[in-house]
Amino acid sequence: MSKKFRICTLPGDGIGPEIMEQALRVLDKIGELYDCEFEYDEELIGGCAIDAVDNPWPEKTEKAALDSDAVLLAAVGGKKWDHGEKRPEQGLLALRKSMNAYCNLRPVSIFEPLIDSSTLKPDVIRGVDLMIVRELTGGIYFGRRNTSSDVEGAGVNGTKGWRAYDTMEYSEYEIERIARYAFEMARKRRSHVTSVDKANVLDSSKLWRKVVHELGEAEYPDVELDDMLVDAAAMQLVKNPGFFDVILTENTFGDILSDEASMISGSLGMLASASLGSKTPIFEPCHGSAPDIAGQGIANPLAQILSVAMMLRYAFDMPEAADSIENAVDEVLKAGWLTRDLAGEGADESKILNTVEMGDKVIAALK
Repeated sequence: MSKKFRICTLPGDGIGPEIMEQALRVLDKIGELYDCEFEYDEELIGGCAIDAVDNPWPEKTEKAALDSDAVLLAAVGGKKWDHGEKRPEQGLLALRKSMNAYCNLRPVSIFEPLIDSSTLKPDVIRGVDLMIVRELTGGIYFGRRNTSSDVEGAGVNGTKGWRAYDTMEYSEYEIERIARYAFEMARKRRSHVTSVDKANVLDSSKLWRKVVHELGEAEYPDVELDDMLVDAAAMQLVKNPGFFDVILTENTFGDILSDEASMISGSLGMLASASLGSKTPIFEPCHGSAPDIAGQGIANPLAQILSVAMMLRYAFDMPEAADSIENAVDEVLKAGWLTRDLAGEGADESKILNTVEMGDKVIAALK
């Protein structure tokens, strides 16, 4: 009997529906090649959900996600909703919290045909292969916060004014569970974890460092562990990214460093991510909704397609199928086919594909 998986698909906003369509075409082809069946339940999230039901995270979407084997998300957001009380990003945060998806995996590497697309020198990024393991449901994004007006001394020249605070909090168990993911990941790679914090200033980082070291010494003596302050890590990512194997860090630092690391690949349009926890795993591209090009048919679908590969690998235990997708993308790029965002100055216009055409090429290259 063939395997059967139920996937909650969340196309979202902007270019989301366009790139999701190509990802599902690839997934259908994988089903043919590997004798398995994928059932899709498309739901609303983000801006489109605000427009439809006045809620960026509808109850119906949450139920569908919880009842599925995986969530495949495209993108949320856009200027249309920038100034409303309800924001598309609230749906994204609610999704992660609802699925208890506390572990974000973001692989960063460079496809050789795109090595000149990066702003970094080829000899700096060639062969780079790192994994960022980011804690996703704690820290300042989920801590206590408040905005107050008429606070004595908060205004200019000591007058009354506005004051706001956001609290970065971490508990021992939150740190230990994400650190364990990082150590286990390193064991499958090159056995090197770099824990990134700001322990010279922040108490939360001092606790982070203490818990990570205690776990490493007690259970993972075979994995090399070093610490790096976040500012130094940011510099090292552009100076010598090949130093890193697995980067372990908290929510805010991980958000910033992973976007910085995306420049190694030459484009956010090439990077996928996984968010894992105790409930339904989530897979999504790292880029945004790009509303400025939505509907033009020129969006790069490769990050969404590579998110499918991560879903096959981490949710469905189908590593060969995941390899098949990644190899197909590599083959297409080696043949010189590009989307507009990947094409530099002087690129051969005859080799630049639209969204659907890139999907066609990847499907044709699947084996």
